[in-house]
Amino acid sequence: MKDTEKTGILYGVGVGPGDPELVTLKAVRIVRECDTVILPAKSKEDCIAYGIMKEACREIAEKELICMPFPMTKDENRLATAHEQIYLTIKKLLDEGRKAAFLTIGDPTIYSTYQYIHKRVAKVGYEAHIINGVPSFCAAAGALGISLADNKEEIHVIPASYDIEKTTELSGTRIYMKSGKKLGELKQMLQKQKKGGQMEVYSVENCGMMNEKVTREIGQLDDTSGYLTIVIVKEH
Repeated sequence: MKDTEKTGILYGVGVGPGDPELVTLKAVRIVRECDTVILPAKSKEDCIAYGIMKEACREIAEKELICMPFPMTKDENRLATAHEQIYLTIKKLLDEGRKAAFLTIGDPTIYSTYQYIHKRVAKVGYEAHIINGVPSFCAAAGALGISLADNKEEIHVIPASYDIEKTTELSGTRIYMKSGKKLGELKQMLQKQKKGGQMEVYSVENCGMMNEKVTREIGQLDDTSGYLTIVIVKEH
């Protein structure tokens, strides 16, 4: 059991999609107040979230940084083992009375590795808070200058790294998150679907970063685009 008289606080801090100016004031304040910053990467140089927050909050460089890489795999056993190790490390920090900020790109409530830890920490009674960040798909729509939905239109947010074939049946706007590795398959699927009706297809790679890339046609989708690629499909 945890020592209720000596317990720290865990914050899951969303840093937004990539533009440091989209980091919230609250996120900056929390990082400034924390003793430790947890990075879900092998090193601070490999952590996109750290690079974003460093531009918004220079004080982060003075904090204790702990790197905790999450394995990029769908193997449930490997994931369970990694999550347990990371949880135990964070638990120790909290038992020492630390305030720790766990950085995550985008928003901690949307396909975030932070949630695996937040649920476990909160379940056993530790204090844990979510600090929201600007969702990447909202920033992508802003970069494109488009609306994600109007009137009664529906919005569907889809993890593109899984099965996407049946998503063509969904009406309204479809947002494919982290599409990089599936762009070839997604492109073929959308080209086939467009033959049957009117459809707008957009993509934003590395939204808000220096190497941001925007496309507005199916044919412009690049199979070599990186992991942080969002594809937005609007049907009429």
